[in-house]
Amino acid sequence: MHILLTGGTGLIGSHLIPRLLQRGFQVSVVTRDVASARKKLGDTVNLWSGLDQQRDLDGIDAVINLAGEPIADKRWTEHQKQQLCESRWQITERLAALINGSTSPPAVFISGSATGYYGDTGDLVLTEDDPGHEEFTHTLCAHWEALALAAESERTRVCLLRTGVVLAKEGGALSKMKLPFKLGIGGPLGNGKQYMPWIHLDDMLNAILWLLDNKNLRGPFNMVAPYAVRNEQFAATLGHALHRPAFMRTPASAIKLMMGESSVLVLGGQHVLPKRLEESGFTFRWYQLDEALEDVM
Repeated sequence: MHILLTGGTGLIGSHLIPRLLQRGFQVSVVTRDVASARKKLGDTVNLWSGLDQQRDLDGIDAVINLAGEPIADKRWTEHQKQQLCESRWQITERLAALINGSTSPPAVFISGSATGYYGDTGDLVLTEDDPGHEEFTHTLCAHWEALALAAESERTRVCLLRTGVVLAKEGGALSKMKLPFKLGIGGPLGNGKQYMPWIHLDDMLNAILWLLDNKNLRGPFNMVAPYAVRNEQFAATLGHALHRPAFMRTPASAIKLMMGESSVLVLGGQHVLPKRLEESGFTFRWYQLDEALEDVM
């Protein structure tokens, strides 16, 4: 198989590529910085400097679209929100157009999204059947998904990855969360009652491969562990895994002052269940947060 991947130098993509290569797949990565990507990914992948020169995706068996500006790195000014949207929407729209313009299109288009699709929904238990709550993260994700679904046809199935917080040894959100705990000032954020959907990186990678392999699967999938936890439980478990205290609660007012509108990412939450993944027969390796965190410390 020939796999085309965007976001190949990111947390998920850079760990997914070795799994694909181990299967004997040919992997091509779309990147804006070929030199940097070559240094990080090595010589075993093909690098495309963009999609502008492509007229179709004939010869590509599957597309995995993980590209996007990190959502929590900067305050959400109007300019930054536009950047967050365009970094996802433009490449997804282009990929869908190339798929639709292909004589022999890829069999599957696996495209990123996030649990932010649902918005801040409090204690509501959510599955893929539930609508989103109207706010910025929902607007971003809903349009992102709609652009990907434009590639859906009898010959191309589309799978959408509504991903929670990915736990990994290095990189991702957890690397930022660790620092205050290591300094002894970690603890719950705000009232700590908000749910925090999470998934171990291994389960994330295995689930993507599951969607790649199972030709009857399409539509949205919540890429989260079966047991969501509240922020205060996550903080206590992380503190225990790091052998550090976890009682320094950060007031919501301070977080809003620091992060502005983007504070919803940590003060809001979703109680999301991976209903469609489990119904499809996928088996999670990491169910319990304490075990998952111990593994990635």
